[in-house]
Amino acid sequence: MTGRLIFTLVLALATSSLPTPSASAAEGDAAAGKAVFQRTCENCHAVAIGVNKVGPSLWNVVDRKPAVVPDFAYSDAMKANKAAWTPTALDAYLADPRGDVHGVKMFFKGLPNPADRANVIAYLQTLK
Repeated sequence: MTGRLIFTLVLALATSSLPTPSASAAEGDAAAGKAVFQRTCENCHAVAIGVNKVGPSLWNVVDRKPAVVPDFAYSDAMKANKAAWTPTALDAYLADPRGDVHGVKMFFKGLPNPADRANVIAYLQTLK
């Protein structure tokens, strides 16, 4: 094998194991997601920097580590959750918050519609 072919094979193997967002998260509509967010999330979560409500601020939440917003009293379950809020992780959490992270304080039952979740995630990705 030539050096170029070996490099191509190594690169293909390395990139094939990288995590990718779910198809639903990748295809979301941010404008539709803002509307869903306003209906289902905004009563408990702010999107402004440093503004906590019943839940923590969701400003810059995508790819952020859990339980790091200052001045918010997180549950022990959320403090123990170490995986970053990737689009895939957000999709699983938004589908069933209490089922995804057992012991969280969030009483919201989740967004059962995959399109709603994808749209909310697309909206959250704009908050940077």
